[in-house]
Amino acid sequence: MRKNLIDPFLEYLTLEKKYSLHTITAYKNDLTSFRDFLETEYSQESLLEVHYPQIRSWIVFLVDTQISNRTINRKVSSLKSFYKFLQKTKRIDLNPLSKHRALKTEKRVQVPFTSKEINAVINQIELEVDADFTSIRNKLIVELFYSTGIRRAELINIKERDVSLSDKTIKVLGKRNKERFVPLLGSVIQTLNQYLKLKQEFTIGLEELFITEKGNKIYETLVYRIINTYFSQVSSKQKKSPHILRHSFATHLLNEGADINSVKELLGHSSLASTQVYTQNSLAVIKKVYNQTHPKSHKKQ
Repeated sequence: MRKNLIDPFLEYLTLEKKYSLHTITAYKNDLTSFRDFLETEYSQESLLEVHYPQIRSWIVFLVDTQISNRTINRKVSSLKSFYKFLQKTKRIDLNPLSKHRALKTEKRVQVPFTSKEINAVINQIELEVDADFTSIRNKLIVELFYSTGIRRAELINIKERDVSLSDKTIKVLGKRNKERFVPLLGSVIQTLNQYLKLKQEFTIGLEELFITEKGNKIYETLVYRIINTYFSQVSSKQKKSPHILRHSFATHLLNEGADINSVKELLGHSSLASTQVYTQNSLAVIKKVYNQTHPKSHKKQ
């Protein structure tokens, strides 16, 4: 009978690292996948006696299934964290992945929405007939994403008690249960007040801020569909998701000269490296302005 080493690791990620259920599930699937491969290919049940050539064989197997290098790197990263845990708890002496180098991946280019596209969506919602509950809710969702940069999961889990109209802030529960307060613009508060009045007609006592037309808590696929549907009508960009609105928020702030550390706090990033991804678009704007305005950049006639 094989000893279960995965569950204690998942418990560690849940209780100590405070990872989300979604992340825990991903780790579990990755580790189970490797364990099944080990049993099938090597007739080996023990995860304690793994050597790098076996892991490399698993990586080759994953490549042959034609999944992306980015996904493979994530799976291997899960395995590496697992063996770090076993090393930390003195179950093994050496991490078999200590010298592993990640597969090369293509750099993702996240193209933010323009201010014009975002304003076009908001104006479009305002023109919808009767300004009913659904329209006002959708408008608030768009405005919150763009004006605060919050994540989709954070928006879904906002409670009514997290909103402070007097302080003009919303308390957000981010990754690893880290709380932060994000400021609200006056225009967002106006939409929020409209929404709260209409919400009373659909439900009483539900603590979540955002609900469906049936009075239930809103869910991830619906939020994605709202953003994708509206922005598909005004934008030809390939990706039209809540994350692109978060990306737009950060990029537009940096383009207007916002301090990167302030943007980091607003986004709820734990490290500045995560925020620096958004400076690429800002640098592009700076270069454009530089080339257009610097005397030496003009060609001699």
